[in-house]
Amino acid sequence: MYSTFKSQSVPARRLRRSNFHCRAIASPPRIVPAQTKLWIDGNFVDAVSGKTFPVINPCTEEIIANVAEADEADVDLAVKAARKAFDTGAWTKMGGRQRGYHMNKLADLLERDAEEFAQLETLDNGKPIFFSRAADIPLSVSHLRYYAGWADKIQGKTIPTGSEHFAYTLHEPIGVCAQITPWNFPLLMATWKIAPALATGNTIVLKVAEQTPLTALKLGELIDEAGIPPGVINILTGYGQTAGHALSHHMDVDKISFTGSTEVGRKILQASAGTNLKSVSLELGGKSAVIVCPDTDVDQAVADTHFALFFNMGQCCVAGSRLFVHEDIYEEFVEKAVAAAKARTVGDPFTQVDQGPQVSQEQFETISGYIQSGIEQGATLATGGRRIGDKGYFIEPTVFTDVRDDMKIYQEEIFGPVMSIIKWRTEEEVIARANQSQYGLGAGIWTKNHNTANRLARALKSGTVWINCYNVFDDALPFGGYKMSGMGRDKGEYALSNYTETKCVITPLENPAWL
Repeated sequence: MYSTFKSQSVPARRLRRSNFHCRAIASPPRIVPAQTKLWIDGNFVDAVSGKTFPVINPCTEEIIANVAEADEADVDLAVKAARKAFDTGAWTKMGGRQRGYHMNKLADLLERDAEEFAQLETLDNGKPIFFSRAADIPLSVSHLRYYAGWADKIQGKTIPTGSEHFAYTLHEPIGVCAQITPWNFPLLMATWKIAPALATGNTIVLKVAEQTPLTALKLGELIDEAGIPPGVINILTGYGQTAGHALSHHMDVDKISFTGSTEVGRKILQASAGTNLKSVSLELGGKSAVIVCPDTDVDQAVADTHFALFFNMGQCCVAGSRLFVHEDIYEEFVEKAVAAAKARTVGDPFTQVDQGPQVSQEQFETISGYIQSGIEQGATLATGGRRIGDKGYFIEPTVFTDVRDDMKIYQEEIFGPVMSIIKWRTEEEVIARANQSQYGLGAGIWTKNHNTANRLARALKSGTVWINCYNVFDDALPFGGYKMSGMGRDKGEYALSNYTETKCVITPLENPAWL
């Protein structure tokens, strides 16, 4: 029904697999990656060192491919290519309408090859093919088109000065933008970064997560086909401690945008302060509070909060991982939430399942550690908590009840399919507890009372608040967080300011050149 998104909005309930009618694939294809090299200055090239590293299929733990491992030397080449393209190339100087044309062409090509990209994303990341087809790839196409529309609308203002001067502002591109993306939505996060940077006339060095590089490398083919000049977008695969470190410290990078952990975000901010004070925007961790009020439709709230936590194997920065349920409906809610978790299907992501494997061995072990911590600290393990099978990074959908505020599973970001249900009594209490977190990325409220919804929404210290829904995204809606969830906003008109400098120009009106 929504296999191609005519609308740019993606409500959570639309994305639930049960609400779609997808054609089953009798023999799921296993695509072979076409590109495994770095994309620098319009060419696929080996790493200077010749090194490669393995990309692991999280479903089988087998090697999919060996891709080039970028380090400092490759970063330097990519930055030089981006600098040359910015300083002397055509992209920054061409009109916004022409930039928009090339961006729309890139979106058209991505849409043409959508099935190949969807299969690569599922192979690489482990998410069910249904979601790659229905969400990740269509939303990436949509995001490119949204910012293509902005490309010829980047404009300043004329400003009355109260004196005999004419003054105006220009919004100019920053320059060379380093962009570092995570592994949970590999292609979508890449387009969240590159689209506003392209629209505003910048050039880019994109460093993608080492766990999931395949769709970004494939995008290199389309960049060339779309007519985007060499050096405008460069794509590197490699590790954070080498390639990411080199990008963060490079003196010829003007801007760095990072999505990932708060720990790494701190290091990037420190690197900027220690080098050339490059502009920084960060989208970091989350521990989103979702509040279920006693007057809500319990069945709907169970379904929505289930999706808020378990979507993408729980690997979402806004996952509704602190689930506050009012004491009046707590027992009913817990019973239904546990039943919903038990009903989830887990398995081969190329088949019709709700949940695939976690992305990597490291992530699997991290989540398993949190589950063990919850048990040891006295939370009630209502369902799940174990590994599924002996191959692949599969974890049972897990629900903890009787969770206390001092527990690790309450305080720290798990980034996995682990739901924590917490009981609350008064509105003042739940507001205080919800805000008592180092994070402030997302939040959710379920109530039939508009006054309650508005009071809670205004009280919660969070960059996004969903009311009676969750995971509703749109290209036009800004996304980012309070506190240690980051700085700056992705998406919408707000993201354009991440990639522009404001210049003020003043001239006397009596200047003969103006007469």
